[in-house]
Amino acid sequence: MERVHSLRQGAAEAIEAVALGDKRSSKVVGRAIEDIDLPPGTTIPALVRGEDVIIAHHDTIVEENDHVLMFVPDKRQIPAIESLFQVEATFV
Repeated sequence: MERVHSLRQGAAEAIEAVALGDKRSSKVVGRAIEDIDLPPGTTIPALVRGEDVIIAHHDTIVEENDHVLMFVPDKRQIPAIESLFQVEATFV
């Protein structure tokens, strides 16, 4: 997780996380947004890929090193987001 910003007096969060690994070691890299198991109500409005900001759609594929921007409606869901972006042991 790169950055976390509280919204609505701490009730919700805006999060920036970096997608690391590959399709085998990551739960997000190489997957379309619609195929990522996001916590309820969590949305991905955009990705930052290099110098480009990409408006995310359901079929946008997350690539390695993308900065994934998310809105999380309940800060209690942050551990689930952290787990999503953890890289499995097969990452080299």
